[in-house]
Amino acid sequence: MKIEFFRHNIGEEDIDRAVEVLHSIFLTTGSVVGELESGLAAYLDAPHAIGVTSCTAALHLCLLAWGIGPGDEVITTPLSFCATANSVLHAGARPVFVEVEESTGNVDASLLEAAVTERTRAIMPVHLYGQMCDMKEIRRIANKYNLIVIEDAAHCIEGVRDGVKVGQLGDAACFSFYATKNITSGEGGAITVHDEGKDDLLRMLRLHGIDKSAADRYTKKYRHWDMPVLGWKYNMDNIQAALLAGQLRRIDALWARRDALYRRYEDAFSPVRGITLTETVPGSRHARHLFTIQVAKEKRDSLLLKLQERGVGVAVNYRPIHLLEYYREHFGYREGDFPVAEKIGGGTISLPLYPLLSDEEAGHVIRAVTEAVTS
Repeated sequence: MKIEFFRHNIGEEDIDRAVEVLHSIFLTTGSVVGELESGLAAYLDAPHAIGVTSCTAALHLCLLAWGIGPGDEVITTPLSFCATANSVLHAGARPVFVEVEESTGNVDASLLEAAVTERTRAIMPVHLYGQMCDMKEIRRIANKYNLIVIEDAAHCIEGVRDGVKVGQLGDAACFSFYATKNITSGEGGAITVHDEGKDDLLRMLRLHGIDKSAADRYTKKYRHWDMPVLGWKYNMDNIQAALLAGQLRRIDALWARRDALYRRYEDAFSPVRGITLTETVPGSRHARHLFTIQVAKEKRDSLLLKLQERGVGVAVNYRPIHLLEYYREHFGYREGDFPVAEKIGGGTISLPLYPLLSDEEAGHVIRAVTEAVTS
């Protein structure tokens, strides 16, 4: 049996909707994107949602929208995809890493305050694997020091913790629709914000900084445009939005299937000696984006090969950012700087978790992992 690490949820109705766009006149940012943005805002209980090309673009634009740049510091986690910290560098600021919780892999909110300096402008928490960070404590610290909170919610569109959804306590939240995400358009992302002025600014920043979109210019009476600010080319198109719209309507059903698989994995692996699982915070809704197991660092890479030999697709989420070559060479990070993040990054294996995974396939994954770890 060959089990892919991931299979997307795009169905025939989603494809038909995209084909409708392809048969239409308007392919770029238009009414279909607008409809998706309205749906996202409603699902997330957010006043405003803005479609962009990726979560990386979303993070970058949020930093620019709040004027964060050279000389500024942004506190974030070393345990994430490199895009999180890279977006800070793209804005000209410096990422400052804070150690993570061993139980969840999320940034340890109890350590954040000690990292605040006179240069700190923002906190960028990452809701790793689909488990929300302690946003109430992060918001408290941000308010105390007048900091912006930009949530990296690439894994966590369905997340809830302490009765709070993603984006409700942050100044902005950023989402990913990359190929392996819970809903996907291959590439794509979105931002939610509370402030109407920031919504207007982000819409300009995603399209070079001009004040009229192509839809504004060409689907109505022609209106001249201006460029009040310097922006980027980060706008979502109607094709991406068409692929996402149906998945968004099915998002809770898709989550329910992943949740059932996740719980089956938990039940199967909890008693297996040599495997440690990350924690789901009691009373929270985990987005169930990734299911990871922790094994001994010295065994991890051999176990990856054993699982592939048994037909199980695997991934590593993630190698700590501070140990990547660029960050070591440019910032002087070394092994031992963030031992908890390094332990997780050195021992993690991500397993197949998606709604199209059958019960039979999940059983094969469980058997293959158990055999590989205990043999």
